Amino acid sequence: MQAFSIIFLSLVLLCGARASFAEEDHETASRAVERGELLPLSQILAVAQKRHPGRVLEVDLDREKGRYLYEIQILLQDGQVIELTYDGRTGEVLETEI
Repeated sequence: MQAFSIIFLSLVLLCGARASFAEEDHETASRAVERGELLPLSQILAVAQKRHPGRVLEVDLDREKGRYLYEIQILLQDGQVIELTYDGRTGEVLETEI
């Protein structure tokens, strides 16, 4: 029973830590938008949905080599999944994968 309690407590702590990291990421992104370093996600999604109508499955915001990248997966109307990579500052499409 004690082992179960330790495992449960560990899982609770891990989940709490993950939530705080997500909150920190959100705050970092919000500040980047305010400074003009990052376009709002809503603007990027509007462009993506206009060019590729479908259901958004996943959105990631990464930072690579000092540059923000939005990665968006969309389930297209024909059943294919497309992954789009946008430059977070300019909105330029950098990569398209089907």
